[in-house]
Amino acid sequence: MKLNKRIRFLLFMLAQTIYLAGQSQDQEIDFSSSNLPILMIDTHGEQIVDPHRIPADLKIIYNGKGKRNYLTDSTLHYDGVIGIELRGSTSQQWPKQPYRFETHDSSGVDQNVSLLGMPEENDWVLYNPWSDKTLIRNILAYKISNDLGRYASRTRLCEVWLNEQYTGVYVLMEKLKRDKNRVDIARLDSTDVAGDAVTGGYIIKIDKTDGEETGGWRSAKRTNYQYHYPKPDEILDVQKDYIKNFMDTFEHVMASPGYADPDTGYIKYFDVDAFVDFCIINEISKNVDGYRLSTFMYKDRDSKGGLLTLGPVWDFNLSFGNSFYYDGERVENWNIETLFDRTKNDFPPPFWMEIIWNDAEFKSRFARRWNELRQNTLHTDALLTYIDAVADTLYEAQRRNYLIWPILGQYVWPNFFIGDTWEEEIEHLKEWTQARAEWMDENVENFSPTMTAIASENDHSPFEYSLGQNYPNPFNPSTTIRYSSTDDSYITLKVYNSLGQEVITLVNEFLPAGRKSVLWAGTDNFGISAPSGLYTFQLKTDTKTLTRKMLLIR
Repeated sequence: MKLNKRIRFLLFMLAQTIYLAGQSQDQEIDFSSSNLPILMIDTHGEQIVDPHRIPADLKIIYNGKGKRNYLTDSTLHYDGVIGIELRGSTSQQWPKQPYRFETHDSSGVDQNVSLLGMPEENDWVLYNPWSDKTLIRNILAYKISNDLGRYASRTRLCEVWLNEQYTGVYVLMEKLKRDKNRVDIARLDSTDVAGDAVTGGYIIKIDKTDGEETGGWRSAKRTNYQYHYPKPDEILDVQKDYIKNFMDTFEHVMASPGYADPDTGYIKYFDVDAFVDFCIINEISKNVDGYRLSTFMYKDRDSKGGLLTLGPVWDFNLSFGNSFYYDGERVENWNIETLFDRTKNDFPPPFWMEIIWNDAEFKSRFARRWNELRQNTLHTDALLTYIDAVADTLYEAQRRNYLIWPILGQYVWPNFFIGDTWEEEIEHLKEWTQARAEWMDENVENFSPTMTAIASENDHSPFEYSLGQNYPNPFNPSTTIRYSSTDDSYITLKVYNSLGQEVITLVNEFLPAGRKSVLWAGTDNFGISAPSGLYTFQLKTDTKTLTRKMLLIR
């Protein structure tokens, strides 16, 4: 980031902090109970700083799934000592700040505990949704990853009180670390210096160099790799040498003409199927930080496979249409290709990702996996039902959150869509996610001449008649409408105004089965621009009538 851009960003944040302080200081929060767990943190007057943890007390009120939690409850889910600090990089700039804490025993020693039903550990994160006004994008991305069989941090929505002040909705999450219930790879200690023992396990990452303690190396191909496990101050020199040499060898193979050789190429070093899933998660979400920041990878011992494995996924607050830059707002285009083209001087993805992405065998695997997942885990109904379920859980708490953080209807960097209400933010998330998945359906067909049986059956015969939500929505001056039909049939697609009067006929013909799209330029049948307002578009076939709404803003 250039200096002048950085200064403008900091000035914007300062102005927003002052504004919010004035807006929220007189708000009274009617809060005696919650359907979410309640975390109460007391630092005894000490300020939480970065990067040094301070001692604090943590009490958690949680009576179990489906039960209300009262501030007056005397039975606590957790009551103990923690060490707490600020965490993150950009997220520390927000008025609502992020935290990391460790659970301790009474003498200050790390103590593994189970919080809110998550497996026992001592390292935890309190994530602070801010630019993501739905509050749930991280939760959604991690849910998708776990449903794909790829570990991602478990999450629990909660409301937080800090030093007797209500601080809003947070997400309690697992910190990414080596653990049998997190990243399940071999433990490395001071005796693991030779043979199979030194070959794993390692967790490295590609990320900014601020935030938590960092250390690592810059490869010959100009990628900055950082040690995550073992920590930079704990990893031995011989272990540093091993993981660096492994990555150097891998990069050398990727830069050679024989990178795709089935015996000596990248599949000898790299977990291809894990990268397929990693790409699917970053593509359906169009995460503008994907592939290049907060990008973790791990390697277990050779005796346990020893392949370089992408994951766990992390940090998706700027995904699912929540960013105006790097085409993050658009449902079109492959995210990874945009980032290759547009981030040359701003934390680009490593060169080898581009080579693998463009490999014919990889794209064939990607297409097969995507079509398989769209029948169940990533089916549109499954995605939208999950978003609705989380939103229903959040409905009560989000009102309190936005009383003290009144940012609805305001621009928060780097928002593209700005809803006046939380409900509008949720609806936009749903519409964008559905449109993105449908775009991927259409374009993944170009990846391979030979699809799986499922894909080939579906190439020209969608499983149902469908009318997709237009995108963008709201729009000005034009928008795209996607639809599909199971059979060859006569189709009409018309737009009506709020009085039910026909504005324009977009489709009126006999068409073969398949997925299609049409552009509405915001004009009527005579080419005259339609005014701002709410419109209905309706698809009719011999057997189906499907209707959706859209908003034109001049």
